[in-house]
Amino acid sequence: MVLREYMACMDSADPDKALDWVEPDFRFLIALPGGEVTGRSRADFAAYIAGRNATEREHRILRAAVDRDLETVYGLVTEAGRPVGAFHSAARISAAGKMARYQSLFSTTFDLFDGAVTCDR
Repeated sequence: MVLREYMACMDSADPDKALDWVEPDFRFLIALPGGEVTGRSRADFAAYIAGRNATEREHRILRAAVDRDLETVYGLVTEAGRPVGAFHSAARISAAGKMARYQSLFSTTFDLFDGAVTCDR
């Protein structure tokens, strides 16, 4: 599953490896509590990666699904092992096995599974 591999790279000591999982004309939307981050290329995504402060951050996938060229995952984001929010992400996968489009929604106040997120509310 491409999304699992991508998130493992994002959580690693070298998040730039996530760029190996995206097409050159990659388009993305990441909706965060403070606003949206969007881009229309691998270069835009590289800039996003360079600007994020992800020390000790991990994406813990709780559910995943694949339907042809669409992958979805739902899970928790933890920092230093403590849940800080929940995410729901989807990607359209190209014939080359890379992400062509990506959308991720992150919330610190809502989770699909009652009690799954124990972050401050």
